[in-house]
Amino acid sequence: MNRSAYLIFNPAAGQGDPEQELAQIRSILEPEIKLEICLTTEEIGAGELATIAVKAGANTIIASGGDGTLSAAAAAVIGTDIGFGIISRGTANAFANALGIPDTIPGACEVILQGITRTIDAAECNGYPMVLLAGIGFEAETVERADRDAKNRLGVMAYVLAGLQELGNLKSFDVEIETEDKIIKTTASAVTVANAAPSTSVLAQGNAGIIVDDGLLDMTIVAPATKAAALASAFHLFQTASSGNAADRDDIGYLRAKQFKITTNPPQKIAIDGEVIEAAPVEIKCIPSALNIFVPTIEEVEPLEKLEGLPNLVIEEK
Repeated sequence: MNRSAYLIFNPAAGQGDPEQELAQIRSILEPEIKLEICLTTEEIGAGELATIAVKAGANTIIASGGDGTLSAAAAAVIGTDIGFGIISRGTANAFANALGIPDTIPGACEVILQGITRTIDAAECNGYPMVLLAGIGFEAETVERADRDAKNRLGVMAYVLAGLQELGNLKSFDVEIETEDKIIKTTASAVTVANAAPSTSVLAQGNAGIIVDDGLLDMTIVAPATKAAALASAFHLFQTASSGNAADRDDIGYLRAKQFKITTNPPQKIAIDGEVIEAAPVEIKCIPSALNIFVPTIEEVEPLEKLEGLPNLVIEEK
């Protein structure tokens, strides 16, 4: 047995029996990998445990839990050459789905055992590490509405129901977006900046394909004029994500850049990897080649950009 790893395991994640799930992980991995088991508690989270493992000289860290657990552990590994494995046991399992990693314990363990890694980007958002995405406006309100009890009872449907309920409070806001080479002004209901995102994160799917290792971030702007248009936009984004074709509605725009500064009026909440904070303005920058993750093969896509059709659109070249 040549391989060793720290396994950071959140017993509170998911809806299964944590003792059985931990036993299953150990039965699959331990014949080939010597595991140091680290359990999260209310006092010690995944980020702190991963930081301890990094300082201890770990060459592999595996995190098992929901997206919050995985993102927190990944944040501690950013900028190192440590191999990072993920075993999703949460509600949405967005982290695994974004990278094509199976969200079953046997499937995720097999990816780790294969030992194939890929170096992907990460990001920093207002000083917070970001692995997946930041949602401003509608998405942040939806994430906040989907409480822990609902997620435990309904799973991923909790987010769907929260989104439908939030449509009743749909609001537009003015937004100014500054990149390294231009300033864009428009009106929107949702602005999403993604480093990586699964197809189920529909508000990130304007380009219908996010490249996770190109040193760029993907922004999708959704600007429906009515609640009916909002439903139509969401359905269109779901279709584009499923088909791999970029969105072509006038009320959906998208672009790519190394960094974004986003100012909204009035100020909006922002969800960073599922955690909602108050932030105005929002500054996000890509951290290229930040994480060395065990993944299966990922199919690449060609990047596109479209802004035409957005309401009150003004573009100024810098």
